[in-house]
Amino acid sequence: MARVPKTDFEAFAAVRAELEPILVAPDYLKDAPFSWVTLVMRYGLKNEENPHYGRISKKYGDLPLSIEVDVHEMLGASMDELRIVFRRATLRTLIHAGEKYRRPVDALRDLADWASSRGNSPS
Repeated sequence: MARVPKTDFEAFAAVRAELEPILVAPDYLKDAPFSWVTLVMRYGLKNEENPHYGRISKKYGDLPLSIEVDVHEMLGASMDELRIVFRRATLRTLIHAGEKYRRPVDALRDLADWASSRGNSPS
């Protein structure tokens, strides 16, 4: 089993700090059947299009999600490149979950479109 490099945690924390306010501002969580989203990035051999859903926790209220990201894109990647990989997977996951639970996802889509126009495509 491999260890996750420290830079991966730093890049993911940067993406979290960037996207967390977007979830709160447009009421993504307001009146949702969950109070928060937890996301697990699984390092694998492909970039999954759709996340995997766990049951909403009755104890904590979170919606557990996971998605596989291609580890080949991360090998030797700079901090900015890691942030792009994590942002792309996170946006894909949050948009998918938002659509499933009828949450407002326009701000997330706008960010995904903006990233795509800069060569940071979420697909």
